[in-house]
Amino acid sequence: MLMTEANKDAVDAITDQWHAVRPDLDTVPMAVFGRINRIARAVSDEMERTYNRYGVSLGEFDVVATLRRSGAPYTLSPRQLSATLMLTSGGMTGRLDKLEKAGLLCRNPDPNDRRGLQVTITERGLKLIDEAVAAGLEVQRAALSGLAGEEVEALSGLLRKLMAGVG
Repeated sequence: MLMTEANKDAVDAITDQWHAVRPDLDTVPMAVFGRINRIARAVSDEMERTYNRYGVSLGEFDVVATLRRSGAPYTLSPRQLSATLMLTSGGMTGRLDKLEKAGLLCRNPDPNDRRGLQVTITERGLKLIDEAVAAGLEVQRAALSGLAGEEVEALSGLLRKLMAGVG
């Protein structure tokens, strides 16, 4: 795409300013990550608003969604949830408390470890997460609507390749 003043964005304005004061800098990496960050923030904010309509935050959604995608019987230990979501045990406990109080999951003793617990999604939680995940996908689909299908696939592949190189 040919760059014109009409199709410049806020990130272009930032990199243009850097070019003016430091023409020796290659600001392409700044432009790439500036756009990735802005897109991620905007979509994340919209996802938060979407999940709030279902009575859960983005973080709480992640807990219930992790249980759902684990497959039947939709049960994991708090430790497995914490590891998957990269949360401290204290952070996980707070989320589990709120989600249990809302009737979206329950905690029961682990029959294989008398010191352990198992977290299981409830029928209410299963219904909520199935609706919320579909609504969240619509938000993401809308964010990608300016791209053709093959562009979305290419972008996904490029981001996978980028992600492999950074961590």
